[in-house]
Parts: sequence; C-alpha cells; structure tokens
Amino acid sequence: MTAVTTRTLRIGTRRSPLALVQATEVANVLRGAGHEVELVEVVTEGDRSAAALPDLGGTGVFVTEVRRRLLAGDVDLAVHSLKDLPSRQPDDVALAAVPERADPRDALVSRDGAGLSGLAPGSRVATGSPRRAGQLRALGLGIEVVGIRGNVDTRIRKIAEGAADAAVLAAAGLVRLGRLAEASELLDPGQMLPAPGQGALAVECRAAETDLQAELAAALDDPTTRAAVTAERELLAALEAGCSAPIGALADVSTGDDGPDEIYLRAVAAAVDGARTIRLSRTGPVADAALLGRQLAAELLAEGAAELMGGVAR
Repeated sequence: MTAVTTRTLRIGTRRSPLALVQATEVANVLRGAGHEVELVEVVTEGDRSAAALPDLGGTGVFVTEVRRRLLAGDVDLAVHSLKDLPSRQPDDVALAAVPERADPRDALVSRDGAGLSGLAPGSRVATGSPRRAGQLRALGLGIEVVGIRGNVDTRIRKIAEGAADAAVLAAAGLVRLGRLAEASELLDPGQMLPAPGQGALAVECRAAETDLQAELAAALDDPTTRAAVTAERELLAALEAGCSAPIGALADVSTGDDGPDEIYLRAVAAAVDGARTIRLSRTGPVADAALLGRQLAAELLAEGAAELMGGVAR
C-alpha cells in the first residue's frame, strides 16, 4: 500500500504499558505502509481512579478521554482494546480498522503454578471483572473470588506478594507484553467465555475523514476478526450491556470450501454470585454477523439474562 496521507499521524493511546505496546503494533504497520507516525499518551478516567470498574460506571472509562482528544483534533487516530469500547459507536467516530485478533481467552496466573482445577479449596482468585467473577463462582470449585485493580504488571506483582493466590487476566495482554510464560493455564472458553471483543484492537478516526478511514482499513483491517467482533458487540448492544456487565461472548469464524464462511457464536450471562448462568450458542453465515448477535441476545433475554445483569452497572 502506498501512503496517501502526507501529515504525521498522531495516535492517541492510554499510557499503560499494555496500551503503549498495542499502539506501537499499529504504528509499526502504518510506518511499513509509508506513514510518519507518533504516539500521544492520554490519561483516562479509568487510569486515574483505583475504584472498581462497575463503581466508575463501567462503560467507556478507558475510552472517553481518548475520543475527546480525537474529536478535538489533538490526535488523528486512536487505538483501544476493543473490549473497552461502548457497544454503540458514536456517529462522529469511525471504527476504521480491527486488526487481526490475538488469543481471546482468559489466562490464570497463580503463585505456585497450579491450574484452576489444581487450586486448593479456599484459594483466593483475583479479578476486577464481574463477568469473570460470576463464571468462576459458578464452577463450584470452592475458591474465593476477590477484587483487584491495576495493570498487568501490578496484578502479577500482587499475586507474587500474596495479595491472592491467583488472578485471571486476558491472555492477549500477556502475549503482547511477552509474559505468556507466566500463565499457569489458558482457560477453556467452555469454562470461561471472554469479554466481547477480548484480544482485538480498535483503531478509530474521525468519521468525516473518509480518506483516512480507507487508508487505515487497507493497512490494518482483518475481515475475519471484524466479523467475529461484530457478532459479539451486536450481542452486547442488544442486551444494552456495558463492558462491565457479566456477559461473555466469543465468535469463531470457520472457512469452508463448499459454502459461505460461518460464525459460531457462544455467549453466557452469569449472576455475579455464581448462582445461575445462562449459556447459549448460535451459528450463521458471516454476512449475517450482526444479525446473529442480535438473535442470540434475544434468546438470552428470553431465558432471563436481564435479571442476571440487574446488579451490575450497564
């Protein structure tokens, strides 16, 4: 691809180590396409507060300030963890590209290297996610789920220092930081469905800049990943659930020789106390990714998912 944009592209990003690695991944691809690029670090509400995400209002706490800087013209594009995006895209901001997804699964990091089933009853497993908390408790392993905040380095350090016996983190974050070897186990989605969009990145620009949108899409967008996260995000939007709701979803895209590609979408709604979970799945063609997400959301609601989300910020 030959770069059309002649100005230096300023990428807005949170300043956490993981966010900077993610933005650098995008920057390197754009440099390879002939662009001059610089990173602009932004401090968000989620970075400033030590409160649990549901107490901050959940949706958008890592995104709003970066988008504000984008719309103000301080940066030309923004890179986010896609799972942090509110489920409805604003009209003035375009989701220009969704690069190829990293491993979407959750990972367990334990102090003694034990996997989830190897933890002793009463072991303290740390997470800041209602989605993870509900699914962990529902497994009936006799573990105690405790809260935790902080970036990947902070969470792993707290485990080493004895704040808990283990923590659940996104595998993609460990991969991007070169710390996957510290994971005791990659959790099977059959046990622990990830957050919608987990492992994927979102590259946004101003919606009015259609030429830049086209350039970003050509350089960065992965159609398979975009189809998968479209199904997952449409499910979340139809549930009117934010990124702090106890909802997990994962879409797998299969490529077939004899017909159109298909999406297998799984979802779970879990009461945070683990007392009840609803797990459903649906399969459909890639072209109907958004519809598939809405249909599965309707089935979850028919089974009572709204009641399970009732105590969590939406």
